[in-house]
Amino acid sequence: MVNEIQKDLFNNTLKNDWEKEWKDMPEFVQEDKMPTKQLMVNFRKETDLKDFSKLIGQTITPSTKSISFPLYDREKPSNYLYTYIKPKKK
Repeated sequence: MVNEIQKDLFNNTLKNDWEKEWKDMPEFVQEDKMPTKQLMVNFRKETDLKDFSKLIGQTITPSTKSISFPLYDREKPSNYLYTYIKPKKK
């Protein structure tokens, strides 16, 4: 149904001709940021968890679902700004 709405909305004038528009655009390369290894660790006692937390230098609370080691700052999309530079007329 969505495709039908789009067809009506644009009167079938949209072409799927991205190659024409993508000419001279930079290649997009997505860096692999997946972890090398994921590991589930079980603790028998609360003191074991606290000792582990101190050992790795990270705070682990009852709501902590995962941690990364070593600890790193996550990239925030808000740190980036999209800008558009209008092409010069030839």
